[in-house]
Amino acid sequence: MRHARSGKKLGRDSAHRKALYSNLAGAVIEHGRIKTTVTKAKAVKPIAEQLITLGRRGDMHARRQAVAFLRSKDIVHKLFSEVGPAFAERPGGYLRITRIGPRPGDSAEMAYLELVDTPLVFKQRIPPEDSGTESVPASVTEGAVDESVEAEAPSEEAAADAEQPPAGEEEPPEEPDATAGPPPEAEAAEQGEN
Repeated sequence: MRHARSGKKLGRDSAHRKALYSNLAGAVIEHGRIKTTVTKAKAVKPIAEQLITLGRRGDMHARRQAVAFLRSKDIVHKLFSEVGPAFAERPGGYLRITRIGPRPGDSAEMAYLELVDTPLVFKQRIPPEDSGTESVPASVTEGAVDESVEAEAPSEEAAADAEQPPAGEEEPPEEPDATAGPPPEAEAAEQGEN
């Protein structure tokens, strides 16, 4: 029985687990968002939030505690210079877990562990391109038409009148396109000379 034993073992011994937490927390601080399993995200979230609280404090003892856990001076510098001051007014809850569905290989439940000041990212399904059907909004399929679009669009009669020139004017003759090359008669004449 594991009475009052908090935390997950994650199939690792204590040294491996501590290294995993250090690496995941450092990656969240460095990149702002990581993709991992839900179990790992739940395990590392309180640790990373404690580190951000150290970054908010900003004193020398807090910096030494962060270096002892993260083992990277570059990440600790970012924690104390950017991430900690960004959350100076927030009393807690610096991270969120956004579930994104199962992993294709082993169906492990995946999630984003991200800072709350980053925009939300949701996994969207993309319709297959080979089906030949285009996605149509539900409002069009139900027969509902936006009246504001209809009012702005010109009527069919006005569009037909705009294409035809006025009765008294003739259309100017079309000039040959300079990018298309010489006309066929000129090509035939050149071939005859050669």
